Amino acid sequence: MKNNPVVPYILIFALGLGLIFFMSLYGIEQKNEIAGADEEGKTEETTDGAAAEDFDPDAFAHGQCIACHGGDLTGSPMAPSLVGTSLSQDELHDIIKNGKGATMPAFGGKISDDQIDQLSEYILSLK
Repeated sequence: MKNNPVVPYILIFALGLGLIFFMSLYGIEQKNEIAGADEEGKTEETTDGAAAEDFDPDAFAHGQCIACHGGDLTGSPMAPSLVGTSLSQDELHDIIKNGKGATMPAFGGKISDDQIDQLSEYILSLK
């Protein structure tokens, strides 16, 4: 009797499907546990979903602004320098919230007005 070379592949396939099935059941259980843990440690959220206590203007600027304003925020061919800007806090607030032209995106829907104020104060503190 000759051995069929396809049998090992079919066995491995069946074992793989079984593992995927049981691991997905385990993942669903873990998802529910994680969701329960998130509910316990929830912080007060702003109306747009960002946690007010967690906002770090330095981290936000270096996470969002450096793409256009450069790594040290001193400007690039795409955007002006944020260091030593001559804009007022109200002007900065308006630009951050509503954007400016086609190059500066609006962040009004992504962060709250209080967070925009913190970010504009941070930008004004850059020397």
